[in-house]
Amino acid sequence: MNRTTEFVLGLIGGILGFFAAIIALFIGGVDAAFSERGTSTLTGLGWSAFLFSGMAIVGSVVVRSKAKVGGILLIVSAIGGLISISMFYLISFILIGIAGLMGIFKKDQSTVKTESKSV
Repeated sequence: MNRTTEFVLGLIGGILGFFAAIIALFIGGVDAAFSERGTSTLTGLGWSAFLFSGMAIVGSVVVRSKAKVGGILLIVSAIGGLISISMFYLISFILIGIAGLMGIFKKDQSTVKTESKSV
């Protein structure tokens, strides 16, 4: 089955997630520079969003061969990224979430044809 839509949505969402994570890391670095403690929790959350964006790109590649596994990876990365840096990751969350749901619930054409022939 050709799952180009899921691949493209996951890839674009992952790339936008990388940009959002970089922005969060930048803001966390500025916060750490101006705070008295010299640290910021946003920096750690930015790194976790960076990892979730990488997982989204891996999931978008995997969804082409194993749709359910790739879809689950995409859903986990969408939710994890949204929890990490919330509003920065909103567009990525939508794109990656749609790709993940399509990967999990979209039927293969060969399965649909076989079911219709047996009826």
